Amino acid sequence: MTEPFDAVEVIAAKRDKHELDDAQIDWVVDAYTRGVVADEQMSALAMAILLNGMNRREISRWTGAMIDSGERMDFSSLSWRTADKHSTGGVGDKITLPLAPLVAACGIAVPQLSGRGLGHTGGTLDKLEAIPGWRAALTNDEMMAQLEDVGAVICAAGPGLAPADKKLYALRDVTGTVEAIPLIASSIMSKKIAEGTGALVLDVKVGSGAFMKSKGQAQELAETMVSLGHDAGVTTVALLTDMSTPLGLTAGNACEVAESVEVLAGGGPADVVELTVELAREMLAAAGKDDVDPADVLASGGAMDVWKRMIAAQGGDPDAALPTPKETHVVNAPASGTLTRLDALSVGVAAWRLGAGRSRPGEQVQAAAGVVMHAKPGDQVTAGQPLLTLQTDTPERFERAVAALDGGYDIGVGHVDSPSVVIDRIR
Repeated sequence: MTEPFDAVEVIAAKRDKHELDDAQIDWVVDAYTRGVVADEQMSALAMAILLNGMNRREISRWTGAMIDSGERMDFSSLSWRTADKHSTGGVGDKITLPLAPLVAACGIAVPQLSGRGLGHTGGTLDKLEAIPGWRAALTNDEMMAQLEDVGAVICAAGPGLAPADKKLYALRDVTGTVEAIPLIASSIMSKKIAEGTGALVLDVKVGSGAFMKSKGQAQELAETMVSLGHDAGVTTVALLTDMSTPLGLTAGNACEVAESVEVLAGGGPADVVELTVELAREMLAAAGKDDVDPADVLASGGAMDVWKRMIAAQGGDPDAALPTPKETHVVNAPASGTLTRLDALSVGVAAWRLGAGRSRPGEQVQAAAGVVMHAKPGDQVTAGQPLLTLQTDTPERFERAVAALDGGYDIGVGHVDSPSVVIDRIR
């Protein structure tokens, strides 16, 4: 087979700040998936995209080419309308766990394809695997049957969904090109569009514990993804949400599951409840269902019923005891006053070093590892009282976890405002 292009000419075009035409984009994505374009050639192109960017047409075409590299799912046979949510990742971000059953309890099915953590940001599948018996891998038929019966599923994406993205993401991770907004946006949206959901709400995190550190970066990414969704005919909206402080009072695996169950039972930290309800409202509105208030459904216990059915349908025991750590270490407040800052990145790195996350793909995580926070910014603390409890099965990890928290919190005087976790909304 004679190839219509040469990888070098495509790389050179983007290197020299030219637009790639549709045929070049279609070919290079397909050729890379087939192995005709080598890893070193695609890494050079990814770096050129990082440095010189892409316009909306190029990003849309690139996303479409990645979708076309694999299968598309189709939920049109369901008796439910569907909506999905994607978070760009943060610390203590367990929102998917209460959100999926809540939206289903409101009458909209949620086909949530989730991932695992890498580095300081946790993974939804890692958290749910702390539940005895629960399994992440479902066939398409199993997923469809569960959606029809329960209305919610949280599982791993199958190997046939956007295989070009799987290959390219692994390459970007080791070539310093993860930060390229066109490639981030197309990576996320190729999977979500191929998934086939009718509506999509994006939770784009902003702050120290997020991938996007500034509001400007987050807004650019959100606007790009919303445009891609609309170009593909998927009703898409994005919320910019704060990730300067961890969400809730836990960061880890089993401890975040326990906190999610508290939310489903009508309790839980105010910020987790707020964001869960706000995202649910956006998902319901995007799916065309605005006759029910998710706050009322959450208070009624209806979402808890769906949670238990969802976990059981995937082999889990929703009533089983969650794993507990073999060892704990308490970090006490060094002074009395107001906790004025608790840095999300510091807490996330500490949880990661305790064993809650992985430093390379395929590494096992500890179900019981994590950080429990006993205060949030604005709370009064007394010298010597517990501020954080570190949890792990391997106590030799404590030293590096404590080091990650050095400079990660401040205690001072005065009042600290508690702003809304939602910073902005992009339609």
